[in-house]
Amino acid sequence: MPDRRVSAAALVKRKGVPFPVVTAYDAPFARFAENAGIDVLLVGDTLGMVVLGYDATAPVELRDMERHGAAVVRGSQHAHVIVDLPFGAYEASDVRAVESAVRLVKRTGGSSVKLEGGVRSAARIAAIVNAGIPVVGHVGVLPQTAALGEGFRRRTARDAILADARAVAEAGAFAVVLEMVSAELAREVTAALAVPTIGIGSGPDCDAQVLVLHDVLGMYPDPPPFVRRFADLESVAVGGLRAYGVAVRERTYPPRTLQ
Repeated sequence: MPDRRVSAAALVKRKGVPFPVVTAYDAPFARFAENAGIDVLLVGDTLGMVVLGYDATAPVELRDMERHGAAVVRGSQHAHVIVDLPFGAYEASDVRAVESAVRLVKRTGGSSVKLEGGVRSAARIAAIVNAGIPVVGHVGVLPQTAALGEGFRRRTARDAILADARAVAEAGAFAVVLEMVSAELAREVTAALAVPTIGIGSGPDCDAQVLVLHDVLGMYPDPPPFVRRFADLESVAVGGLRAYGVAVRERTYPPRTLQ
């Protein structure tokens, strides 16, 4: 039987054709995204902030990614589901990286995994790919460790970013996330790689764009400056809940005729 989900190979063929990617963390929003025609979903460790209420992604555990990744897979039918390897799940060794990736794919049903880092992570990527699991790389700003180093400022170091992106692609990654890389440099990296680039805060010339679901829909109070809110679900949700509260207090809900 043919694979019913969009494959990594199919995404490589989209090189040069812009396509949207959005994060998802549960079954309902996975279904909403797929119904909107978005067929690449990223279960990002951003769930630590936008779902679990942490200040950063570092506290997210592998079991968190398993639970939320599996929910997204259950809520979608055809989408390619990328699941993040969280901080601490792959850095120590190739063996640790492969074990974590295998565990994620087996327990979620996800289509691929994503991990951060360029040259320093190339061996981990190669090991996971050699185990038969598709991998998405991530260079530029690396949220899992940014607070420990250069912070979240935009990356402009041409030689370093190009070296990182090439190392990730040569290690076998089928796509590379470019986070907060200068637009000019992102354009150069995109032209240099044979695999798609997925931009976030890196200008319009990447092959794809990804945003956090809660930023797209206006559900998170402090989105990054590069975000455009395409809806205001916070206002809709607060309005609906306020109306429900009023109805209960005034005894207009539930209606007596249904009792």
